[in-house]
Amino acid sequence: MILTANWSYPNAIRFGAGRINELPDACAAAGMKKPLLVTDKGLAPLPITAQALDIMEAAGLGRGIFSEVDPNPTEVNLDAGLEVYRAGGHDGVIAFGGGSGLDLGKMVAFMAGQTRPVWDFEDVGDWWTRADSDAIAPIIAVPTTAGTGSEVGRASVLTNSETHEKKIIFHPKVLPTVVIADPELTVGMPPMITAGTGMDAFAHCLEAFCSPHFHPMSQGIALEGLRLVKEYLPRAYKDGTDIEARGQMMAAAAMGATAFQKGLGAIHALSHPIGAMYNTHHGTTNAVVMQPVLQYNREAIEERIERAAAYLGIEGGFDGFYAFVGELNAALGIPANLTELGVTDPDKEAIIKGALGDPSTGGNPVEMTEDNTRALLDACF
Repeated sequence: MILTANWSYPNAIRFGAGRINELPDACAAAGMKKPLLVTDKGLAPLPITAQALDIMEAAGLGRGIFSEVDPNPTEVNLDAGLEVYRAGGHDGVIAFGGGSGLDLGKMVAFMAGQTRPVWDFEDVGDWWTRADSDAIAPIIAVPTTAGTGSEVGRASVLTNSETHEKKIIFHPKVLPTVVIADPELTVGMPPMITAGTGMDAFAHCLEAFCSPHFHPMSQGIALEGLRLVKEYLPRAYKDGTDIEARGQMMAAAAMGATAFQKGLGAIHALSHPIGAMYNTHHGTTNAVVMQPVLQYNREAIEERIERAAAYLGIEGGFDGFYAFVGELNAALGIPANLTELGVTDPDKEAIIKGALGDPSTGGNPVEMTEDNTRALLDACF
């Protein structure tokens, strides 16, 4: 199947193999003449990054790059990126990479013209209105993984390097102007990253589907996103050159991030502090805690999961779906628990505090209290 399309929801998306070559046209559409490509340390030396820089240079856009981005980006990375952006006289950002590169790139564009510290724009109430909207630089997002869906999001996750807390920074204009979703850029992802990012997309769809809030559009998108991950993640994991599987997973990632406007839940509430404190891979952490969270929420979500299982062709209702998640994790080489993930000698009280303070708790079907969150966390080890 040839997967090529132009979408306008939730933003302008140019989807299809080889469409990275449209980067100059996308820059023109966004009003950029001297963009800064922001990516992470691991991607910077790879051929796909050199390809993007070559395309930029050939079009007279320069080859400005900033790559000092950690796997869980911090305000220290942000400050360094802003220094490069301003010193280079750039007029927009190409956010290039997985979640870390996309999130940090979006924040460089967001903060380029602000005068307040980034923490003043945390996703709390109407704090986003504190920002000078006219000072936000244009953003082009180019995902190179299929998981976070940050390319269709209006926020970024940033880790406070001093407190080790993950904070969500939100503004409507952080939504990228143009997305280039080229599955050929994901072919080089190693199986471990394919698995972790893919399960991140699955977690987004699952939690959005289970969220108790009213949003039928997100509900439908989440359900179809679950199906795409079920069908195509094992294929992408087995054969990284399977372009159809890579493309379908890239679509599923965007769908998950679109769907979770409806809400996330305990999977992310736990994963955020664990990732911030122990530097674990976000999507892999989501996968590890997924089954315990399903059991934790069972009473509230069982009927809904039964409907999802039927749509996905999984027999056995909730129990069948629960077993499927375990089988999928095992097939993808996901660690069986947090100890196997590398979270040893954990500070459980700090994790619980972080989880209860995370915005994701608001979308969990079961209220998260200190006691039941402690029991849930124990079940993850």
